[in-house]
Amino acid sequence: MSEPIHIISLGAGVQSSTMSLMAACGEITPMPTAAIFADTQAEPKSVYVWLDWLEKQLPFPVHRVSRGRLEDEAQRLRTSKAGKVYIKTNIPWFTLSKDGKVGAIARRQCTEDFKLNQIRRKTRELAGVKARNKAVAVIQWIGISLDEIYRMKESREPWRRNRWPLVDARMSRQACLRWMWERGYPEPPRSACVFCPFHGDAEWRRLKMEELAEFERAVQFERVIQSTKANTMNIYSTLFLHRSCQSLDKVDFSTEEERGQGNLFNNECSALCGV
Repeated sequence: MSEPIHIISLGAGVQSSTMSLMAACGEITPMPTAAIFADTQAEPKSVYVWLDWLEKQLPFPVHRVSRGRLEDEAQRLRTSKAGKVYIKTNIPWFTLSKDGKVGAIARRQCTEDFKLNQIRRKTRELAGVKARNKAVAVIQWIGISLDEIYRMKESREPWRRNRWPLVDARMSRQACLRWMWERGYPEPPRSACVFCPFHGDAEWRRLKMEELAEFERAVQFERVIQSTKANTMNIYSTLFLHRSCQSLDKVDFSTEEERGQGNLFNNECSALCGV
């Protein structure tokens, strides 16, 4: 039986970028066969610029896979056999009921549909995994750092085993940034869809100040979704990108300490977005 191949789940954020460069420098072994970047086509421009740069530093290929534009799928109306109009791929919207009560976060399907499934499919292809394969064929590297250890999850597939090299190296996110700085590498941008509701106010403010076109894209997306969802039968609340349930262009993005809104991004269930 051949040895499993090593594949990096590349979110193109701080942690997975550091992990990939450490492998390229021989500080994490063995050398990966490849990295896989699942593209929702909704990252800010800064992430794609960074990924273009990062690919040139790595001695192994980076495979970019995509199901298409998450924005389009998140507003595509479907009709069930029973005649119910719905949208299949939801993002974790904040909800406001008709009587003005803030409700639960909407059920999230974007990560599974646009990240996990795409990475899983390409990984199987690279490893030549056949149906009902039970032998471990892939060691999947995931860029979770020591301060996010609670996000670690074992693989659900018998043919794949997860590995967390940054945890093994006892490296926090700050340690990753320090590693990059000490070697003269630029600092990676934060990787996440421009309209991710898990942004904290600091990230919304950064987008508004540094990548205004991307912020306006999120504002427009929120408006379109609110209008589209009014025609569905699976969510009756009004949907918002910000936990205050205000329109994004009306929110005061003071510091999180001032307003008490922390960064919700680490609630991400799959541990694959933005790593």
